[in-house]
Amino acid sequence: MIQVKSLRFRMMLLFCAIVGIFLAGTLFVIYGLFSREMLSQLDCRLLRVGSTVVAQVAADPTKRNIEYLDVPKEYFEVLDSSGRVLEQSKNLNGHTISLGGEFDSSRVVFRTTEDIEQGRQRLALIPFKQGSEQRVLVITMPTSHDDMALGTIRHLILWVLPLSLLLTAGISVWYVGRSLEPVTKLIQQARRMMEGIQGSSPAQPELESDRQRLLSLPTGHDELSSLASAFNLLFTRLNVALRQDRQFVSDAAHELRTPLHVMRGETELVLSQPRSTEEYVKTLHVVNEEVLSLTRIVEALFTLSMADAGQLRINCEPLYLNEVIEQACARIGPLAQSKRIRIERDLSEDIAYFGDEALLQELSIIFLDNAIKYSPPDTLVQVNLEKVAGQVRIKFRDQGYGIPNEHLPHIFERFYRARLPESSETRSGGLGLAIAQAIVHAQGGSIECESTPSSHTTFTVILSDVAPWDSTAVVSSSLAGSCYREAHLESGVAVGS
Repeated sequence: MIQVKSLRFRMMLLFCAIVGIFLAGTLFVIYGLFSREMLSQLDCRLLRVGSTVVAQVAADPTKRNIEYLDVPKEYFEVLDSSGRVLEQSKNLNGHTISLGGEFDSSRVVFRTTEDIEQGRQRLALIPFKQGSEQRVLVITMPTSHDDMALGTIRHLILWVLPLSLLLTAGISVWYVGRSLEPVTKLIQQARRMMEGIQGSSPAQPELESDRQRLLSLPTGHDELSSLASAFNLLFTRLNVALRQDRQFVSDAAHELRTPLHVMRGETELVLSQPRSTEEYVKTLHVVNEEVLSLTRIVEALFTLSMADAGQLRINCEPLYLNEVIEQACARIGPLAQSKRIRIERDLSEDIAYFGDEALLQELSIIFLDNAIKYSPPDTLVQVNLEKVAGQVRIKFRDQGYGIPNEHLPHIFERFYRARLPESSETRSGGLGLAIAQAIVHAQGGSIECESTPSSHTTFTVILSDVAPWDSTAVVSSSLAGSCYREAHLESGVAVGS
């Protein structure tokens, strides 16, 4: 099996082959044109000299002018119409010029002949009239000078062509190597990334090596520069995603481990020796609470995983937002009463909307639960619903501990919690705001947060307004079916406390 050569070798071979063929073809064309031009000049010289001799011979038919001609390297003969020699130049010494082909007395003919004594010759047959008789002047000149020039050119080509190919190979090696340098770096980068993915651990942070792994290439607008830039962007996002996934798995394991440890401790304690019925019931209550906590965390993780995969579907149906929020307030009421927190509602306006009632109610409960959880007793939680400039705004305002400014950019990150020394809360799922953001994105809206430490926090849910529906109309099945749509959610940084 033939081994496939590297891309560098194939590009260099292709470059050399193309340049070599082009260079060889160019040199051969130049050689051919030069040879043809030299031959044409020699023919012109023959014709010019022959015309002069013909004029002298034709002017005086009685004189034998040819016999006295003794020009070096120029030989003359006069032939009759049958090809018989009538006169010869003196320097021929009785030797007959070889015509090298058929005799033609009707037109000018140029030929190249080989003569044993005189060597390679260029011959011209020039017909003319001598009186009433048809005559043909034969004139030859040696081509040795032209042959020497052409030989020099051939030797020059034989030297120039290999040297040019060697120089081309050297340039191609340098150019192809430089052109493929980004590709080589990309390959090395990909290998380092694979090693980092397979071998990195929390004890070996990757942030310090990010800049070293990115390609430092000169600014350019060619395809390789664009590829390198795209690869750097891909690596940066992939590295961020990998670290987020690792952090997410680590935080999820930590959150799941706590209730499991509680249940294990309670069960081991109760099984260590016989207990009374009341103690068993008390232990079961503790285990049940921790199971409910685990269930909430698992369900939240499942919801977020569906959102990340773009598979979270919402069931749109006609509803009144004020009624949905009122139901959420009623459900969260007992928790607020246990902390002596009053929920003040401004839900007097009926706002018709198409949305998923269960998800919108869950959204309201998340914000109400956070407001109650991070507010001191005997405070107020305000809920406001209004239409502003074609948008529906739902505001949840508490009088709690507030969120420091340095924590605001991270409150929607999963399992992220601002450390609040004033709060009595020591543990939470850390997924509430992440789920809230996923629900709002599914409804095509957004969330804003404004907070002042030790004063208040306000979350504003902004939903796009839709055409109001007629409460007396019957929603057809086709309309209800069209309300099902897939919510393509951005996984991004979306989690809260």
